[in-house]
Amino acid sequence: MNVLAFAWRSLIRQPARGVLGVVGVAAVCALLFDMLLLSRGLVLSMQDLLEQVGFGIRVTATQALPGSGPRIRDASQVAAAIAALPEVAEAVPLVFGDAEVTSTNRARPLLASFFAADASSRRPWTIVEGRDLARGAGLTGQVLLNRRLADLLGRRPGEVVTLRASCSAGPSAAPPVELEVAGIATFPFDDPTQLTAASTLRDASRACGGEDVDEADLLLVALSPRGDPDEVREAIRRIRPDLHALTNDDVVARLQQAEFSYFRQISTVLIAVTLSFGVLLITVLLTVSVNQRLGEIAALRALGFSQRRVVADVLCEAALIIGIGGALALPIGMALARVLDRILKAMPGVPADLLFFVFQPRAVAVHIVLLVATAILAAVYPMWVVARLPIAATLRREVVS
Repeated sequence: MNVLAFAWRSLIRQPARGVLGVVGVAAVCALLFDMLLLSRGLVLSMQDLLEQVGFGIRVTATQALPGSGPRIRDASQVAAAIAALPEVAEAVPLVFGDAEVTSTNRARPLLASFFAADASSRRPWTIVEGRDLARGAGLTGQVLLNRRLADLLGRRPGEVVTLRASCSAGPSAAPPVELEVAGIATFPFDDPTQLTAASTLRDASRACGGEDVDEADLLLVALSPRGDPDEVREAIRRIRPDLHALTNDDVVARLQQAEFSYFRQISTVLIAVTLSFGVLLITVLLTVSVNQRLGEIAALRALGFSQRRVVADVLCEAALIIGIGGALALPIGMALARVLDRILKAMPGVPADLLFFVFQPRAVAVHIVLLVATAILAAVYPMWVVARLPIAATLRREVVS
């Protein structure tokens, strides 16, 4: 009988101990797998979210977040200069602000996030009902609402809302204007409780009291199919050295160093804790198993089993427990990740489309490597006990007892 089959028989001879070991390892490894997903999940999810928007570079006047620092002056000229680059398909100025939105169904206005953009081929939103914004469409003006704001206002595409916007720092004294709801859209960085409205730059200027200043909080730059983000970023910096151009990779790297570092540290600590617990659990189970079988192991050595063979039996038993538990841990970990993801996404300010746990082949590979290391570490002490076992003294003790 080969060593793996012999280890399997040793394991199933005591089913309660075997089941306890497999269940314990599955629970520990499921948590370990989730922590591996968490360590890079936010980074991968944010990268994917930025790519889905369709813009490869973001240009601001300062390193502060858009809307919290000075604006880009002469935004239309800057956008035209950037769009003239051969590797750029489009440059879209964005203006951020706040707005009080109301309708005939509500007595009190709702405070919503408000931004404006004149985009052509690519747009920083997705229409789910109605139609998109059109430049210069009619005298009334148009606005897009996200689903939650539309439901609270009781408005659908084609109906009218009243909007008073503030497109600059400080309160606005602009009179309210009526805008037609062109459609209902999803905005990629909205959290589940967010209220968001969007319009064209012309309609935003009307809603902000006729403030027709050529400024923008952010420029979104879409690249052509042959455009390289790093080369375009450097070209933008040569055109306007006073501006800050960031590729999607730059944005993710900055977030990883600041906002996402907490989750990376938490995942690292929990990985270390779960690995330590797994090693201790398997070591205790194997040690108990070996201590209960000392007489049997001594008898096998007396019958001709080599020291290497009985030591390999202990190692294979550890590999079986961790292998079965680790295989069960993958589906358990994925199910647990969905539950934990829903809990973490309930935090305020987290975009609804952002995921904390993202499946990645790299995590599976690291998970397997860590399990192999755990099996080896957990079997070191039981293997040492078996290797140092005195055959004659053990058999004598078994006979006397």
